[in-house]
Amino acid sequence: MIKNLDLFITFSKVGAFTFGGGYSMLPILKKEVVENKKWISENEMLDYYALSQCMPGIISINTSIFIGFKCNGILGGIFSALGAVAPSILIILAICLFMQNFMDYEVVQTAFKGIRIVVSALILNATYSLFKIGVIDMTTLGIFVASLFILFLFDISPILIVLIATTIGVVLSR
Repeated sequence: MIKNLDLFITFSKVGAFTFGGGYSMLPILKKEVVENKKWISENEMLDYYALSQCMPGIISINTSIFIGFKCNGILGGIFSALGAVAPSILIILAICLFMQNFMDYEVVQTAFKGIRIVVSALILNATYSLFKIGVIDMTTLGIFVASLFILFLFDISPILIVLIATTIGVVLSR
């Protein structure tokens, strides 16, 4: 039960500071789960994260379930998921109760602008981390550049791009 509580607390920390969605959680997740707790390696974290993106649902919840399951089975996955969502639920409740009274204040609006900028930096940091680990040769660089090009220029589902890139990776590895 102590391990499950540790998973809950750790993922509560990750969930509390994951503003802007799943991409912004990577630096926090790396610090807490890979560096501090040493529950998984950075490559495992990125594998779980990539798999979570391909599955239905919220990336942060899916990733927390994978890591929790690896650490302590089904209960570990449950406690990790609960920890990841608990801060969001509390924050949403607080916003519902109090925010209408404060939204017109300039300091609140400025705070949200600051949060948006930090989220952009977190996403760039996560992208750089993924790039360093994922782009290991000319083939993976080619897949990266082609995927980026397609995403920016065409209205194609990212899911389709992931499936195509996965297929190319499997075919080329054989």
